[in-house]
Amino acid sequence: MSKSQELMQRAQKSIPGGVNSPVRAYKSVGGTPPFITHAEGAYIFDADGNRYLDFVGSWGPMILGHAHPETLSAVMDRAKQGLSFGAPTELEIDLAELIIDRVPGLEMVRLVNSGTEATMSAIRVARGVTGRDKFIKFDGNYHGHADAFLIAAGSGAMTLGEPNSPGVPRGTAADTLLAQFNDLDSVERVFKEHPEQIAAVIVEPVNGNTGCIPPKQNFLHDLKELCHQYGSLLILDEVMTGFRIAAGGAIERYSIDPDLVTYGKVIGGGMPIGAYGGKREYMEQVAPAGPIYQAGTLSGNPVAVTAGMETLKRLTSDTYESLEQLGQQLENGIQSIVETKDLPLSQHRVGSMFTLFFMPNAPTNTLDVAKCDIDRFNQYFNIMLDKGIYLAPSQYEAGFLSTAHQPEDIDVFLNHMDSALDSVY
Repeated sequence: MSKSQELMQRAQKSIPGGVNSPVRAYKSVGGTPPFITHAEGAYIFDADGNRYLDFVGSWGPMILGHAHPETLSAVMDRAKQGLSFGAPTELEIDLAELIIDRVPGLEMVRLVNSGTEATMSAIRVARGVTGRDKFIKFDGNYHGHADAFLIAAGSGAMTLGEPNSPGVPRGTAADTLLAQFNDLDSVERVFKEHPEQIAAVIVEPVNGNTGCIPPKQNFLHDLKELCHQYGSLLILDEVMTGFRIAAGGAIERYSIDPDLVTYGKVIGGGMPIGAYGGKREYMEQVAPAGPIYQAGTLSGNPVAVTAGMETLKRLTSDTYESLEQLGQQLENGIQSIVETKDLPLSQHRVGSMFTLFFMPNAPTNTLDVAKCDIDRFNQYFNIMLDKGIYLAPSQYEAGFLSTAHQPEDIDVFLNHMDSALDSVY
């Protein structure tokens, strides 16, 4: 029995399912997850001494790679001055100003502790300023585990939602309305059914939770126009895309101007943090400036803020150009393999986010992804893991590149992918 298997057996006695976030359990792909001991650059290492070339990056935040020396040094120096104060610090202002400076149109920011806190707070602001209760989300978009977001499509043709987790009240689900990503008509139908009840539409500008799926041309802009036509706010959930796909995130990349936006992952450089922000007229309604209450004892934690500052400072135009070159190398290599072997595979890439889909035509939403050959993906995943390539353990997840990856790492990935697909097909 491997050390990771021993640790999993031990963990299951004290932690539900043996993990502290469900996807880590490898239930969808089978087998035992490697228990990680440490990481450096583009590599992670497990309890059995195995080394993996990492394309998960702690699910996105490690854009500079693992254990970045300057970031670690700054974090350790900061930690020596105290881990938390529950009081204002200048660091919080520095990070807020840096985020605002990088994001076109962003005027104010509130720091929180996670992406879930950010999204649930943004929905509260939208409800508070509009006086409306309902909001629209997209099937397959993930905005954290707050009750209002754990909603699946009900019988109302992608409109009225149903709880998809025990513990979520039906009354809560009734205020969450669903539409299909990249399908503006589905959004308009929901608006017409509830014309004066919808506070906001929340959307992942690049759907990263059913794999990497970019928005169709003009989808985000048309979505904003539709929102304002019905007196609703547009919320961009940039927890995954923020500072990942461009210096100003999706707001910059797609030249979109939302009313509210949420952040996480990259802004903490691997430490737990989140943020939400937007137009001054809305954010000044948040307590203590206004009546919409939101608080957090550890919000703006100085260690997490330091990790985020050190990460963002190093994300220059050259950084994004380098990541784009790596991404293009990966995309070209994957396409060459797929076409040479004439396999029913497709891909999407946005900057340093990517997904290989086990279906012939690249998907546009979660309904498409459901048609993927999951059995073959699972085989592929486990072969790649055995070869030392660490990928997300689900067809419904994106992969991530970092500045620690080198062109030769991409070649290694492609060579292993080539032989793995020979075994799968």
